[in-house]
Amino acid sequence: MSSDTTQLLILGAGRLAADVADMVSERPGFALVGFIEGIDKQRCRSDLRGLPVHWVDDVARLAETNKVITAIGDPRRQATIRQLIEFGFEFAALVHRTSHIAPSATLGTDAVVAPGVTVAAETRIGSHVYVNRGALIGHHCEVGEYCTVGPGVNIASGCTIGRSAYLGIGATIVDGTTLGEGTFVTAGSVVTKSFPDGGRIAGAPARRISSAG
Repeated sequence: MSSDTTQLLILGAGRLAADVADMVSERPGFALVGFIEGIDKQRCRSDLRGLPVHWVDDVARLAETNKVITAIGDPRRQATIRQLIEFGFEFAALVHRTSHIAPSATLGTDAVVAPGVTVAAETRIGSHVYVNRGALIGHHCEVGEYCTVGPGVNIASGCTIGRSAYLGIGATIVDGTTLGEGTFVTAGSVVTKSFPDGGRIAGAPARRISSAG
């Protein structure tokens, strides 16, 4: 293995982890060496893609030689990520070769950008954010850490998406909209106004349908 190659562990051992594993295989400079599971210990009984699946409580010894990328779409991934940070792990960012990130845009650590994504000028993507395939994020936006942006989501310019928000597949967020921390936007919704922290919003135009996330 080249000295320029980063050994990588994927946090997660489900279907999304398999998808991210394919992305890693297409990225020069990364060598996938295993997976970390923090929910279902039964997954550690067998390999995934021919590589070991480690239980999260047992991986501190790997922190010196490996970096991590997260492949969990649920915003509740925060607790497991914090545990790995306490172990001393560093996180990598991963951008698929078919995606376009504007030169003036920034990505936080552990951001994953799937195929076919566009991120426009002066937009900031926070740490531990997952941007799924085909999403469009306009210029001068803020996407807070631990957000999940679903496939085909369209975020127009000047939007602020709060920490841990979840934007379901195909949702549209119009220009200048602010979504508070932990907001859950259901698939296909058209968000035409701002919403405060938390709650589930749905429809076209979207409205709050529950106060719980």
